[in-house]
Amino acid sequence: MSFATDALFKPFELKSLKLKSRVVMAPMTRSFSPGNVPNEKNVAYYRRRAAGGVGLIVTEGTEIDHPGASGFPNVPHIFGEEAMAGWRKVVEAVHAEGGQIIPQLWHVGGVRKSESADDAPAYSPSGLFSPGKPNGVAMSKADIDDVVAAFADSARQAKEVGFDGVEIHGAHGYLVDQFFWEGTNKREDEYGGSMENRGRFAVEIVKAVREAVGEDFAIVFRFSQWKQQEYEARLANTPEELKEFLQPLVDAGVDVFHASTRRFWETEFEGSDLNLAGWTQKLTGVPTITVGSVGLTEDFISGTFASDKPAVEKSGIEELVARVEQGEFDLVAVGRALLQDPDWLTKIRDGRNEEIEAFSKSSLKELV
Repeated sequence: MSFATDALFKPFELKSLKLKSRVVMAPMTRSFSPGNVPNEKNVAYYRRRAAGGVGLIVTEGTEIDHPGASGFPNVPHIFGEEAMAGWRKVVEAVHAEGGQIIPQLWHVGGVRKSESADDAPAYSPSGLFSPGKPNGVAMSKADIDDVVAAFADSARQAKEVGFDGVEIHGAHGYLVDQFFWEGTNKREDEYGGSMENRGRFAVEIVKAVREAVGEDFAIVFRFSQWKQQEYEARLANTPEELKEFLQPLVDAGVDVFHASTRRFWETEFEGSDLNLAGWTQKLTGVPTITVGSVGLTEDFISGTFASDKPAVEKSGIEELVARVEQGEFDLVAVGRALLQDPDWLTKIRDGRNEEIEAFSKSSLKELV
């Protein structure tokens, strides 16, 4: 089976982003940076994905300079001389392969575990990990100001070492998303209550980042309805509520929304075939990235490889391409398929479906 995938390989340009393809490598935490510093293995890892045709790489989540930002071991910092020197090498390697790269700026918030390496608490809007489950401390106004400043400073340092933009992590139940989510934001000040108030923290971050990097440097914002603490959670139940949530972020300076879903083909609101990225683009006019199990076969997801369907058919790529051609969203983020095979995209382009199937089965056998 073969079909035209040209839509995935059209250039995309917006401010500092000048991409050779519409495919984005999704951020994936790997914990492969001892001492929180990117090393030669990180350089090789990102270089291979850029060489494989990916237009834009969003790095694994990178920790900003704030106590409690860290939640996992060996995650790279996005501040400090040593870490930024390591990132400069990564950026140069990606650029040498014709790709572009942006860091994902991250603070884990209330997800942080008490047994983390240092003595900092878990910070969150109301001292909650999830609805009704306490963890850490509720942030003071001074804490909020410090975090906003740390995001901006990391964005500034990212620009200085040659990154092509930045992504702010506002999804999946981490700190920024904990302010969005009514289940974890029980504040009674200007940061809690209404949707406008719950979005204020993120708006302040975006504005501070914009001031730090200038008007021509692309700011991507990742958000999600679902949370790792509660897959069925929702920030917006209607298109009108989604518009109310998104517009202040657009006004603050977001250039691209990275709308995170667990399965890209699932519709967001009843009565429409649009997914979350599609609705986001329709409501705001801002370019969007879709993401969610792109390129994953039924075999990979289920942990078996008994089906005789071609791998490309099972990965939903044909539907994905059709949606790109229809203009539902602008860019497509791919995670685990690129994690297991850095040449996955070139194989899709060249119709090398048997190689995709063989590689998938080989990798799967090592996992199960």
